[in-house]
Amino acid sequence: MESRSSLLPPEPLAQRISRLFAWAAGACILFGCGLLVSLDVITRAIFRRGVIESFEISGYAFAAAVGLGMAFAVASKSHIRVDIALGLLPRKLRAPFDLIASAALAAVALALAWFCWGVLDQSIAMNAKSVSTMQTPMALPQSVWFAGLFWFAAMSVIVPVQALLRLLAGDRAGFEALVGSLRVDEEIEQAGVDSDLAGGKRP
Repeated sequence: MESRSSLLPPEPLAQRISRLFAWAAGACILFGCGLLVSLDVITRAIFRRGVIESFEISGYAFAAAVGLGMAFAVASKSHIRVDIALGLLPRKLRAPFDLIASAALAAVALALAWFCWGVLDQSIAMNAKSVSTMQTPMALPQSVWFAGLFWFAAMSVIVPVQALLRLLAGDRAGFEALVGSLRVDEEIEQAGVDSDLAGGKRP
């Protein structure tokens, strides 16, 4: 019997890139925060002093993880939406509101990326460094942060465009999958699918 995974359409390139960014965000949390802080605690317990600037590095890692993970939140519709009234509307009227919500997110994402670039550009121009003993060039962590927010802005534009094209093509299910608001039963089902994927299983 053919598995459901073989019947699913291939994941678009933009969504695959967002998934890779999400894995990178997870690595930042695991190694940049969890591992370094653990090593710092151990060294302080043994040597009575820290040998790693875990506080500073974990701050950079966390900021990078936030930026890198936001695009995947767009692709997986993980951002919080207040849609109490949306469920009361007829199905045909929900699409415009879904597109308006996506456009609003895109506007916010573009603004974040723009101002983030301003911060990075200023750090490069000033050759800004951290005030700690590490003297970290601020352009290094800010570059990763900007890369994540840039791709977040790109995905916030790409996804509604993909959804609109599917809607114009008559693919309402594809439109709903990209930008449609999830119902409670759909969120439960998605959580189960994500758990299976995390465990290496395909639905």
